[in-house]
Amino acid sequence: MSCYRRALTGTSYFFTVVTHQRRPILCDEPMRRALRCAVERVRLRLPLQTDAMVLMPDHLHCIWTLPDGDTNFSSRWSQIKHHVSYMCRDIYQATLSTSRQRQREAPIWQRRFWEHQIRDEMDMERHVDYIHFNPVKHGLVDAASAWPYSTFSRYVRAGIYASDWGGNPACEEMKFE
Repeated sequence: MSCYRRALTGTSYFFTVVTHQRRPILCDEPMRRALRCAVERVRLRLPLQTDAMVLMPDHLHCIWTLPDGDTNFSSRWSQIKHHVSYMCRDIYQATLSTSRQRQREAPIWQRRFWEHQIRDEMDMERHVDYIHFNPVKHGLVDAASAWPYSTFSRYVRAGIYASDWGGNPACEEMKFE
């Protein structure tokens, strides 16, 4: 079995972040550019290592490893969401509820996110596989290699996956729920 986890001292977390009302906007070029910029900007002040990631039209999954002793992923997500919302404010407008207007929220993100602390190497492997198989699971592509918005190719280059992983019958039998 390949080593999915780098030799880092911090804790790793799996996240699912969803767009407001599941709007299919995350794969749009302006959104991808804004998200990339926001992560880079936040990373300068609050370090994080992106171990795996996939952008789906209406949600994203990723695994971050934070520095040793740092568990403040909420601040990072808050700042990333804020930066993306600010950069895309004129592009993605929608009718907001009174509550969202009072909170001065943009119509891009759901308020919360789901997180899971990675427990061990097996847990890391399962979540990395889940991330990279997600576009196949949702019927967007026939193989993980065909989805351009993930870290899958990085794992192929590192020798962790074969280039046809996620498109063969063995992967279809995996339980990614």
